[in-house]
This record gives sequence, C-alpha cells and structure tokens, in this order.
Amino acid sequence: MKILLTTLNSKFVHSSLSIRYLKECIKDLNIEVEIEEYTINQQIDFIVSEIYKKDIDIVAFATYIWNIEEVMDICDRLKLIKPELKILLGGPEVSFDIEEIMKNNKNIDFIIYGEGEDTFREFTMNTIDNKGYWNIRGLAYRNNNDIVINNPRKLINNLDKIPSPFKEDVQSFRNKIVYYETSRGCPFNCKFCLSSTIEGVRFFSINRVKEDLKFLIESNVKQVKFVDRTFNTNKKYAMEIMNYIANNNPNNINFHFEVTAHLLDDEMLKFLENVKEGMFQFEIGVQSTNEKTIEAIGRTTDFKKLSKVVNRINSYKNIHQHLDLIVGLPYEDYNTFKISFNDVYNLEPEKLQLGFLKLLKGSELRNNEELHGFKYIDKPPYEIMENDYITYEEILKLKTIEDLVEKYGNELNFKHTLKFIIKNYFKSAFDFYEDFAEYWEEFNYHTMSHSLNKLYKIIYDYYNDRISKDLDIFNDIIKYDYIFNNNSLTPKYMNVYDEEKIKKYRHDFLQDEKNIIKYLPNYEKIPVKKIIKDISIIKFKFDILKFFETNERENIIWGEKFIMFVHKGKNKVFTKSEVIDITEDFYKEEE
Repeated sequence: MKILLTTLNSKFVHSSLSIRYLKECIKDLNIEVEIEEYTINQQIDFIVSEIYKKDIDIVAFATYIWNIEEVMDICDRLKLIKPELKILLGGPEVSFDIEEIMKNNKNIDFIIYGEGEDTFREFTMNTIDNKGYWNIRGLAYRNNNDIVINNPRKLINNLDKIPSPFKEDVQSFRNKIVYYETSRGCPFNCKFCLSSTIEGVRFFSINRVKEDLKFLIESNVKQVKFVDRTFNTNKKYAMEIMNYIANNNPNNINFHFEVTAHLLDDEMLKFLENVKEGMFQFEIGVQSTNEKTIEAIGRTTDFKKLSKVVNRINSYKNIHQHLDLIVGLPYEDYNTFKISFNDVYNLEPEKLQLGFLKLLKGSELRNNEELHGFKYIDKPPYEIMENDYITYEEILKLKTIEDLVEKYGNELNFKHTLKFIIKNYFKSAFDFYEDFAEYWEEFNYHTMSHSLNKLYKIIYDYYNDRISKDLDIFNDIIKYDYIFNNNSLTPKYMNVYDEEKIKKYRHDFLQDEKNIIKYLPNYEKIPVKKIIKDISIIKFKFDILKFFETNERENIIWGEKFIMFVHKGKNKVFTKSEVIDITEDFYKEEE
C-alpha cells in the first residue's frame, strides 16, 4: 500500500507541519508513505498529473480556507481518472459540516475531524488489515450509500506521544518558513477564533521543544513561525524557549511568536531588551480598542498596558512588532474603527495588519450570525461584506486604506515622510490615509502594480498636488527616507543639492585617515574605491536629524548639513543604514 500526504500551501517557501506529523505517526507500519507539497499558485492540471504519476492507493489532503476549493477540484479530477483511489481529507476546513461536505463532494471517501494523529494511525492500520472503520473515533466515511460519522476523539493529553518530524532530512527545510508548535489550545475565548472551541492549553515538554529547535537552527531555515495561539501563556515555559534560542545565537533565522502583550511582565521585557536585532518577531492581536466590541467578542485585553509594553519594546529597536486589527467586528462602525486605527497606528509598530472578519466554520460569531446581521458568501474565505454596523461601501474604503498601510505605513521605507505629513497637515493618521486613498483611486493606482520606486513617486506627487506647502522641507525628508532604505541613485525628481561638488570632495574626505578613524573605524586600511560603494553623502538644507526628534516644521533649524549614510545591507531590520553627521569635517573640506 502506498500513501501520499499532501497539501497546497499558500506560498512555495511555506512548509506543512500537519502532514509531517502524520507521516511520523505511521513510520513503523512498513508501508510506503510520501510527502509532497504544492502551492495554490500552481496549475490544477499539473498537480493532478503529478499525483497520478505517483501510482498511489490513498491520497490525504490537509485542508484550510486558502486551499479547500482547489483541493476539491483536484479530488474530482483524480477520481475521474482513477476511481479506485481512496481520498481522505483532514484539517480545520472539513472538521465542521462533515455530512454536508460529503454529500456535496461524492469523491471524498474519508474525513478526519479534530486532532488527526491517532485517528490517522488507526485508519491506516485498519486499511492494511481490512478491518473496517466503524470503531475509529474522529473519522467519517462512506458505507455504501450512507455517510457514517463516528464519535469524536478525545484530545491528546501527552503531546510528546506525537513523533517529531524534525529529526531527519535537514535539506527539506533549508531557507523555508517552518510552522512549529509548542502547545495546543488557547487560554482565551475569542468568538471569531476556532481555538475557542477547544478548552484548555496543552504543552509539549521543554526537552522535546529544545531538540526540535536545535534541528531547525542547524537546518538553516528562513523563519520558524510558532503557531501557538498565545505563546506566552506560560511565562516560565516561554522564557526558557526564548532563552534557548538566544543562547544558540542562530544567524539569519527569524522566530515569529503570537504573544499577548499585557502578559509580558518586567522580567521578560528586560530579557527582550538584549535579544539580537531581527531574531524575534512579535504578532500582537489588538483587534479593536472599542470596549463594547471587545466585550462582545469575549476578548481579554488591557490596551493601556499593551501600549506601554509595545512602546517599551519599540525603544529597544531589536524586535519587529506586528499589531492586528479586524474590520467588521460587532459594534465596530466606521467611526469607532477610525479610533481603533489611530490608537494602534500611534504606537508605531513595524507592521499594522488590517484584517477583515472571516466567519470561520465552528466559530461562535458564525453560529450566531443573525445577531449582528452579518452578510457574507458561504465560500472560503467566508469574509463578511457588511453587517449592522458597517456598510459594504465603508468596507471598500477600508480595503483601500489597508492596501496603502501595507505599501506605505509598514516597514521603514516611508517612516519620516509619513510622520511629517500626518503630524503637520492632518488631525490623525486615519485622516491622512483616507485622503490618500481618495487620491489613489482618483488616479486608478489601485488597478496597477507598483515598484518601490513608483511608490515614492506617487506619494511625492500626492504631496505636491494635495498639500503643496514647505516643498523644500518635504523634499529633504522623502530624500532621507529613500537614501536610508536604498543604496542606489536618488530619483531625478528629488532635488539633490551640489551633487558634483560632493562627489569631488567625497574622495578627499575619505582619503583623510583622521576622518576614517573618527567616522568609519570599521573601514580602516580599506581602499577608498571600496568604501564609496557602501556610503552616500548627501546635503540637506536644515538639521534633519534634529528635526526628526519632533517632526514639527516650526522647530526646523536651517543651515546646510552633510549626512553620511553607511548602508548595512538587507539583513538588518531597523538599521538599514548608519547615519552620521559629518558637517563639521566635510564642510572644512568644501571650504
């Protein structure tokens, strides 16, 4: 007997944890088991042909909202060309409405619902021995024309009994995003989340976790994305894991955690202060700051404490923070969402993620959808179109704003440009994005794809068209952002002062050993022609570094400044360039 365990990931760089668990669970059964991962971007015909050529007896798909429709299409085609093939589905997208799914998709032979490891092992053993399936908890199957749904299976108490998939085949994870879990369950009961349907939190042993992490670090993965719903539920456990990672000091690996900010106490925050830049990344679910909304979705949060924690971590400049908001929650209308947006935006996370509510199967909000007048299409991803509090037109506006936040507000590319515009010309960040979104759609930019250089030009034109004040100040600020983030020639529309003079004096400046010792000690004994490749020297009309302390145009100190940007490369999260004021010595050279 030959089994294929497969799924369609959303991107090639992703890897599936669930199917690797399943493979390990039947490793001792002496049957041929293969793992193959595809993506939703590949042609269905190609995937079908590749599966068919494997000449398998059973194919098992892991299903999610991003791949379920493609999986069903693949299953229909496989049954047409190979009717004897047994098809099994598992995962959250088939764990609810099981009878309806099997009635509507007659090519599905089996569904595993709930935790799948023990169920899949029993299913495989019974298939080998031809024993039937009536006694396998957590399994649904066809018995002639009948659909049989067996009783649910109890949760696995000792998670360590699930064999680790992180022991062999280092190469398969190299440069991949690896999903990893240290626990199952969540202490909170948010009504939009499937985790609220399972009581309690269970943990893998700390020794098991350390062994897995050692393997992943040695495998040179790109990112370890912890899928624990609240990683820091158990402070001592979370601290030991983070300490283990920090002590191993992995290079160029990022560890992504979903954390609850108000549970981060002083001890943990002091530890985080010394973590290597870029090693850790936090995702913090705020969802809304409207108290009535928070209460309605059963969320536990303390935004005041959350704000203090986020601000403190911000000050460390070493941990990338993602803060989440959800559009379409109960009692959150357009105006209250505007308040939520400004509350979170003002915390200056590296990324503000605006999501749109999805009524997931099994979630409490979906089970009580009439209560808030949710309108949505009952097809993945089940995203709402409007409800009793927010209209479809308003959601469309927010989708454009979400796109602009993703393009402009997230990361560092436009950091000072946006601060200057918002602080000096708008009442709030949301007001700016609302105005920018109107401009964006007026010129049909929402219908095109844009390079980073094009994005700079669009906001440059927007400022000149819509604001058209303090043009010299704005030019220097957007020029600073561009050079800080890009080791390339400044676009021609940005005014670069005395470019030829600077080129002339730059060489003399870098040849002076005193200047190298003072400003560039890491470049001692390095030829000037090599140093020049790593730096930019730019003239500004005012003290731009002092200005960034307040971002208020009334506080500008006019006078020429020469700033040297030492470009660090793409591996840094915050310090993409080192910025040095060399006016004192460069100016002397000019004189």
